[in-house]
Amino acid sequence: MRRIVWLMGAALLTMGCHQQEEGKVENFFETMTVTRTDIVSEQSYPASIEGRQCVKIIPRVEGYLRSVMVKEGQHVRRGQVLFVLDQASYLAEVKAAAANVSVAEASVDHAQLNYDSRKNLHDEGIVSDYDLKSASTALAMARAQARQARAQLETARTNLSYTVLRSPSDGVVGSLPYRVGDYVGPNLQDGLTSVADSREIHVYFSLTEQVVMSRLKDYGSLEMAVAAFPAVTLKLASGSTYPKPGRVESISGVVESSTGSVSARAVFPNAEGLLLSGGSGSIIIPYEMKQVIAIPQAATFEIQDKVYVYKMVDGHARSAMVKVLPVTDGQRYVVTSGLSVGETIVAAGASYVKEGQEIHPKRGAK
Repeated sequence: MRRIVWLMGAALLTMGCHQQEEGKVENFFETMTVTRTDIVSEQSYPASIEGRQCVKIIPRVEGYLRSVMVKEGQHVRRGQVLFVLDQASYLAEVKAAAANVSVAEASVDHAQLNYDSRKNLHDEGIVSDYDLKSASTALAMARAQARQARAQLETARTNLSYTVLRSPSDGVVGSLPYRVGDYVGPNLQDGLTSVADSREIHVYFSLTEQVVMSRLKDYGSLEMAVAAFPAVTLKLASGSTYPKPGRVESISGVVESSTGSVSARAVFPNAEGLLLSGGSGSIIIPYEMKQVIAIPQAATFEIQDKVYVYKMVDGHARSAMVKVLPVTDGQRYVVTSGLSVGETIVAAGASYVKEGQEIHPKRGAK
């Protein structure tokens, strides 16, 4: 019986100890002394990849597709034949227009002979001024009709040339939705295909308004801000990093009201064709900052979009609002106000600290 009472007492004592430990507030935290340092931060922006030039191949004349001279994904050169439309009707138009030119030129010769004859007779006083004027007018009309016939011949030849569709630039052929025998024409919105010039790749992304305004303040103009951008890196959708660096080429300077962002474009060399137009990825921009106050994000907490830290004041936690740059590498904030060199703050687990709580630095903490 005594053994049972002793065991029950030990159990109650153990439960009491556990309850005390569960209710105990953890007072040991990592701390750090605020200093200034040089850092290189990286910011990632979602991006879309497009060829430097992507041209839709749309026929200028109608007809049945007679030949498809390329394959999807094929590299082509400027001027290379891509498609040929049926040419029979256009050849017939050229022949008819050429015949009309011959008739018109013969009419000019006849009118010229008539005018020359009338002029000689007029000089001898045999025919009147009216007869000479009529012959001159007939000659002018014949010449005009000849010019019209030659223009129609040129139009017919141009339409014939349009039946052969050539690549406007070096590039890569896109999808080929149409096959031999399909009837095609200028009304094709997406065209027969597209040719993307991918020797250089344009990568489009968006910067926040705050970032752009900050760079404008630092450099005075968009042109200077663009020129000051460091080399950028492209991370592909596969997770791999493109081996060649790119450069920021332009910033639009217009804030999109719906997103509060500013569109920008970077350029990457692509002579080996490793980047494909239409892909996606992320632009990685490094930001070098000298002698700034940088603190871990784990040292902060947010209330209503405002950032706070806990300073150690006489061994207790005192919250303080700080202002930070909009650029972050996902691990640190750069503080622009609210902290001074030499102050000590809670470096990790700030969200678990309570106002006025006694703080003991963990062993090894800075």
